[in-house]
Amino acid sequence: MEDFASFARLAGAIDPWRAHLVLVGGWAHRLYRFHELANVPGYQPLTTKDTDLAFSVGAPLDGDIKAALEKAGFGEKLSGESHPPVTHYELSEDDAGFYAEFLTPLIGSGLKRDGKPDATISIAGVTAQKLRHLEILFIEPWVIKIGPDQGFPLASTVDLQVANPASFIVQKLLIQQERKPAKRAQDVLYIHDTLELFAGVLPALKEGWDRIRPTLSERTARTVIELSASTFARVTDTIRDAVQMAQGRNLAPERLQGLCQGALREVIN
Repeated sequence: MEDFASFARLAGAIDPWRAHLVLVGGWAHRLYRFHELANVPGYQPLTTKDTDLAFSVGAPLDGDIKAALEKAGFGEKLSGESHPPVTHYELSEDDAGFYAEFLTPLIGSGLKRDGKPDATISIAGVTAQKLRHLEILFIEPWVIKIGPDQGFPLASTVDLQVANPASFIVQKLLIQQERKPAKRAQDVLYIHDTLELFAGVLPALKEGWDRIRPTLSERTARTVIELSASTFARVTDTIRDAVQMAQGRNLAPERLQGLCQGALREVIN
């Protein structure tokens, strides 16, 4: 697959920093299919043009990631009014628009001392966006192997850190009110597909939540529990929009709502 080749280029470029980077977002969800606990369904996963790479505050990112990306064919695309500006690292040879972006947790008020938004930070030559609740994705990440056997044109198998599915779901719940409607619907479908992928091992996701909860404030933990129930309490326009994104599956809104409601009752409580 063409995007597997693009992803392999990125994996090769970031190889020296793999121990400090965690894959989150859409590519994390795609790589779940290669985990031994996954029960891979017949439909194709959601695809995305971007790869989100997250690092924790204070991660020892020595060296020059930007230079490594440039050597692999990735160029910068700047946007927004932040300083430094929001940056995507695009693979110029990829007609599909494959790109990577870096993320790190937003700690504190979200404002700098001068009152301007504290939205980005530069480290090791790259610029990362600061986002709320991102720290949840660093809790016990899974290691997933990719290589030629999985369809990635790499010289050998590599281990990648990927946000564990419980963290993935919890973070999606917490950020939904900050998301635009289309992204909110996409996140709902990601939650459904992740729960379906690991429906046979929900106790493993429950163990993940049990490790996440003590790291949260009591207020945030209660919010997660409330959102896990309210988001799928009934069929909503967001759920209907999510179903429209699941092309070729014959997925009914009631089925999406029912699966998520039942599975989350077992996982998050």
